[in-house]
Amino acid sequence: MDLNADLGEGFGAWRLGDDDALLDVITSANVACGFHAGDPGTMRRVCARAAERGVAVGAQVGYRDLAGFGRRRIEYAFDDLRDDVLYQIGALDGFCRVAGSRLRYVKPHGALYNTAAIDEAQAAAVVAAVVDYDRSLPVLSPPGSVLAQLAAGAGLRAVAEGFADRGYRTTGELVPRSSPGALVESAEEVAARAVRMAVESRVLTVDGVELRLPVESICVHGDTPGAVTLARGVRASLEAAGVTLSAFVHPA
Repeated sequence: MDLNADLGEGFGAWRLGDDDALLDVITSANVACGFHAGDPGTMRRVCARAAERGVAVGAQVGYRDLAGFGRRRIEYAFDDLRDDVLYQIGALDGFCRVAGSRLRYVKPHGALYNTAAIDEAQAAAVVAAVVDYDRSLPVLSPPGSVLAQLAAGAGLRAVAEGFADRGYRTTGELVPRSSPGALVESAEEVAARAVRMAVESRVLTVDGVELRLPVESICVHGDTPGAVTLARGVRASLEAAGVTLSAFVHPA
């Protein structure tokens, strides 16, 4: 099982989360590419330190929305969204190559992630950008989502992802951050949910319904309060349950 987190989400003098500590815990890093968060210096630093630790790096592509942290849905023309995503992929790959590594996958961020999961037009734009840049790059997405289906249909590898620290609806969608139950804050519960996803491919929704959720990667958000503690607890619990942790793609 892969364990991923969102990194590099500071901007300028502002820092969010403890990237260095998380890099010692996770197996894959979703690195912000400058649109919803991140800047060139941060991208270079995180890519270099991920390479040193053997952590796979993925482009966390988002809307051009620094003020809203990429969590506000934006309507895009197909070509504009495709090219914005392509721009971010290429930028982060450049810093990976400078670090002696290379980009390994793509994951949409925030509102783009949620929208591409259900909206064919935006999902198609994300897929088109990946196809144009490098067909070997997997796309990290919700299992069974529109994005996953279109990625697979285009010949890309669609990697199913689950969230240990987020609430789920019975539809398989994440609970909106503005609604009760969106965040799971108990370290013990987050760890237990991760183990259940990995071992049983199931998660308990906010309505108390057992939902089948087959995933290859589990995310702990880097901006969640106590993210490092949560991630360490998740890793320890997965290993105690006999789950082998490794990136879904080789980081080199």
